[in-house]
Amino acid sequence: MGAVTPLGNDVPSFLDHIMAGTVGIAPITKFDASQTGVTVAGEVKDFDPLQRVDRKTAKRNDLFTTYALYSGHEAMEMAGLTEGGVDPERFGVIYGSGIGGLTTIQDQVIKMHEKGPRRVSPLFVPNAIINMAAGSLAIEFNAKNTSQAIVTACASATNAIGNAFEYLQLGKADVILTGGSEASVNEIGIAGFASLTALSRATDPAEASLPFDTQRNGFVLGEGAATLVLEDYDHAVTRGANILAEVVGYGTTSDAYHMTAPDPEGRGAARAMAQAIEDAGITPADVDYVNAHGTATKANDSAESKAIQSVFGSDSDVLVSSTKGMTGHLLGAAGAIEAVACVGALQRQQLPENIGAHEQDPACPVNLVDDTNNHADVRYTLSNSFGFGGHNAVIAFKRSE
Repeated sequence: MGAVTPLGNDVPSFLDHIMAGTVGIAPITKFDASQTGVTVAGEVKDFDPLQRVDRKTAKRNDLFTTYALYSGHEAMEMAGLTEGGVDPERFGVIYGSGIGGLTTIQDQVIKMHEKGPRRVSPLFVPNAIINMAAGSLAIEFNAKNTSQAIVTACASATNAIGNAFEYLQLGKADVILTGGSEASVNEIGIAGFASLTALSRATDPAEASLPFDTQRNGFVLGEGAATLVLEDYDHAVTRGANILAEVVGYGTTSDAYHMTAPDPEGRGAARAMAQAIEDAGITPADVDYVNAHGTATKANDSAESKAIQSVFGSDSDVLVSSTKGMTGHLLGAAGAIEAVACVGALQRQQLPENIGAHEQDPACPVNLVDDTNNHADVRYTLSNSFGFGGHNAVIAFKRSE
């Protein structure tokens, strides 16, 4: 696994902070956001792309692609695949992003408006298009099997991981690089979501993202990426790979309900969770932890709580937390860093707490993780991601045994 997040720019740092309950949300520094009415975001901090990406590549790409490449290098190093170990024609990429090169789009439209169309960069199109993270990963690591970009808004990375899982199951590849990247903390990104009244306007970073809390008032925009090496089990065992966890189930559905709002009864989300559990060959009682989508919007958290109760029952003791109280919402990359958090929970036998829920909303009757129950025997976890347009995606992980 590899990660670039508001809580650290490698997997060990991210997991240390996520398990410690550190809030990575902070005042926006990338631009003057005062006119948007939004003052905080989950920015990536102290990021030096040259630690893993060469200067020319970092300079010519949009930041969302650079984040993907940076986390891809960490993942490949951790997997022991930087010096070969996989046939290029059996090695593919299935990667997600919700928006793609938004900073490139913003900057080049401004340049065209101010200086004319002839001043638009020749790299505008390749830097803006969403598939370039997937394409660049394939080029960087000589992956000559499938190369796909998955775009399902905030479900993108989870759909990418799930699609990679199914692709491997079909025997079409041995190794897939998967995950998601997003770099939308910029003027148009913040202004657009603020205009939609989706963002929290809190000024205190510790009180901005409040999943499942009575006072939740919108999500906090985050940025970053996470990349995972998914590998056929037999292929991994044969080459002596260090198996971190197993992907064992995948569910994906559509609400077919509304452009931005979830089905208030959470029916599509519930079906996706049930599918992932059935696909894993387990029962709801086997699931120890659900990493909730938990955006800290009024509509999402109550609908997701209903979905969890529908699948697990009102008397279930399954533990639930949203890590977005610490990272903000990384849109198309959210499911990728949350997959890393789920694998970290399986490895460390520790669950990330639901930071931000000071007073749990009665409309969200789920068993939240706190400092009294965060150390647990964890064998199976679910990771939920839901996106604008009614996209629902859920993946199930199992502890490596």
